Amino acid sequence: MSQGAPHAARSALGRRLAPWSPVRSSWADADPAPEGPRSSIPRHRAATLVLILTVAFMVVLDFSIVNVALASIERELHAGTAAAQWVITAYAITFGGLLVLGGRIGDLFGRRRTLVLGLVLFSLASLSGGLATSIGVLIAARAVQGIGAALVAPAALSLITTSTPVGVARNRALGYYGATASIGFVAGLVFGGVLVQYFDWRGVFWVNVPIGLIAAALSPILVADDSRGVRTSLDLAGALLVTGAIAALVYGVTEGPELGWTSATTLGALALALVLGAGFVHVEQRHPAPLVRLGMLRRRRLRSANVAMAFLGAWSAGELLTVPLFFQLVLHYSALTTGLAMAPQGVAGFLGASRGASIIRRVGVRSLMIASTGAAAVGLFLLGASFVSHSYALYLPGFVLVGFGTAVSAFGATVAATHGVEDGEQGLAGGLISMSRQVGAAVGVALTAAIIGTGAGSGGSAGPDRASLFVLASFSVLAAVMAARGIGARVAPPVRAEGELHEGTSPARAGASALCAPSP
Repeated sequence: MSQGAPHAARSALGRRLAPWSPVRSSWADADPAPEGPRSSIPRHRAATLVLILTVAFMVVLDFSIVNVALASIERELHAGTAAAQWVITAYAITFGGLLVLGGRIGDLFGRRRTLVLGLVLFSLASLSGGLATSIGVLIAARAVQGIGAALVAPAALSLITTSTPVGVARNRALGYYGATASIGFVAGLVFGGVLVQYFDWRGVFWVNVPIGLIAAALSPILVADDSRGVRTSLDLAGALLVTGAIAALVYGVTEGPELGWTSATTLGALALALVLGAGFVHVEQRHPAPLVRLGMLRRRRLRSANVAMAFLGAWSAGELLTVPLFFQLVLHYSALTTGLAMAPQGVAGFLGASRGASIIRRVGVRSLMIASTGAAAVGLFLLGASFVSHSYALYLPGFVLVGFGTAVSAFGATVAATHGVEDGEQGLAGGLISMSRQVGAAVGVALTAAIIGTGAGSGGSAGPDRASLFVLASFSVLAAVMAARGIGARVAPPVRAEGELHEGTSPARAGASALCAPSP
């Protein structure tokens, strides 16, 4: 190999990673580097991207790894299914309820600061969860974990969306972001199985601690400071109202099957959710610096993408509750075997999301969403139909379709929800789309737990588990309907290259082209 080959390879790497720099003014829009060693800048960009994706990996890993350990947590802490469900639900409530606030904090006070704060909080809560000696302490630790994740997730996503131009570059970055989430899903299932089988369920929490603290220590080095020195009041009243509304809604849905849907407790919780939700809208209309600028919600595409993402959160979280419990309690798989059995789902998601940018250029976001949500619906139906058999071969097609459909649907909804949003509100947009998924997840887990009841643990009846997957498949169909009706397919001038627009084409119109029209 010639001496110029390594230099050429480094230059090519720099050109490929340039759109992913965390602050445009630092690298992406910088003047060409002077003559001399050039490898340091590309390496810095690559390291920054790896850090952001590692953070995303950790958040997703935590979700799937805890699902694998849930059966062991129930046994060791002597908790019933309803109590153990709150290990997942408590995290989903605080995560989903505070995501918008976390995104707005990043927009106003700096995404790097928000990222570091969230990572430290998440890591300390993970340590506490691993040390828990009762189900109550574990649930409390999971709630604090959710607060940390609500700061981390929108900061990481907005660091990507604010550093890449609308079009191919941003779609590719979001595709890698989604692919990383699928890797985290697989790693959580497999690594969680290893920890539960050969170590202890507490390890599924402790694994987050070194990842989170190392990422927090490296963030000031690898992520440019984007703090603005803005002095403004945070809408804490709005944050408390929306979090309370979500908590009341999930509590009502969770307790309905146990206490009765017409009981005073259930109806009171659901009524409280409506009252708090109305109060949130009232506060947002009058607050000088609202948590959510309600004008954003007038955008049909953004609304439709968020509703579709809520359905996705419901079917994804519900499936992750149903299948591991069925495999372990009915088919008598070990935790590790369960993780390995579900691994093809994550692999299919990784392959789908990593190719999402290429697919969306050819068919447009609406067609992509309809096809991917349809694939998820078929996969969930196949999984439910397979619950009469012990043959793994019957489950494999369902896992592949669910993994591909879920990951690609999440990618499409994120692209649709964040396009055309100003940089100063990208954290808010990221928080909204993430909140929709987590709220859907909280409700999906509650509904799924209500459907399966104690059927899986009472001796092998697969009927309730099968029914839950059929209900989840209907959520995928509803998401397809939302995509078909709410995400437009108008044709606009296409993006010529990465961030390069046709002359006279506005960024917003170019974004519409990348989202809605097939490439010629």
